Amino acid sequence: MDDVDRKILRTLQAEPRLSMQALAERVGLSHTPCWRRLRKLEEAGIVDTRALVLDQDAVGLPITVFAHLKLRQHDEATLEALERAMVDCAKIIECFSIAGSSDYICRIVVESIAAYETLLKKTLVHLPGVSEVNSQIALKRVKLTARLPI
Repeated sequence: MDDVDRKILRTLQAEPRLSMQALAERVGLSHTPCWRRLRKLEEAGIVDTRALVLDQDAVGLPITVFAHLKLRQHDEATLEALERAMVDCAKIIECFSIAGSSDYICRIVVESIAAYETLLKKTLVHLPGVSEVNSQIALKRVKLTARLPI
């Protein structure tokens, strides 16, 4: 990846709706070389996916919860089963395996505190290997970006 590739990525992160022609003009290339570079970045997995970011309040999911999960066991089968279950849960929109006092942290979006309580009782505490769930409810979002500092 060279400086031109980085410029393409920075430009697309800032303005993902740009046409290929506009992108090419912004990075100083003609259409075809710019398109080829972007395709190579996609094929290499550098551009993972293109996503539409929705306003969670506007779509009726105003509550963000960070759930810290502790596991009672850490064998491979349990970890794989837990991770599959998290991937399958639509309300868990991000999940990280972490080091520290918890084993996983999940970002969850729900329509209400009552909806989170139901998710906690019906789903989270029943995930494979989970021994404890510590929940933190966000009061407000200060920053949300998917832009990497490249």
